[in-house]
Amino acid sequence: MFPSSSLCRAQEAHQRDRAIGTQLENVRIIATNAATAWRQEALAAERGKARSNRSRTVANFAAWQKHKTHEERDPLFSGSTDQGFQGP
Repeated sequence: MFPSSSLCRAQEAHQRDRAIGTQLENVRIIATNAATAWRQEALAAERGKARSNRSRTVANFAAWQKHKTHEERDPLFSGSTDQGFQGP
């Protein structure tokens, strides 16, 4: 299971606040690096969510198309063998 982008953004903000609020340089460096890593995770989560949404849309369209008749899928198809091609 992957963390959501909102969780990653919250952790990024927490680490940035931690970096700002400290007097210790080593804590500031580590917190800044952690914030950068959480930002990268948030971006990856957002890309994954967008990819998932696109896949779901394509799958729903394919399922919708599967239940249609050939005439509904291709309006140029007449379905009658004696009439041949029925152009626009």
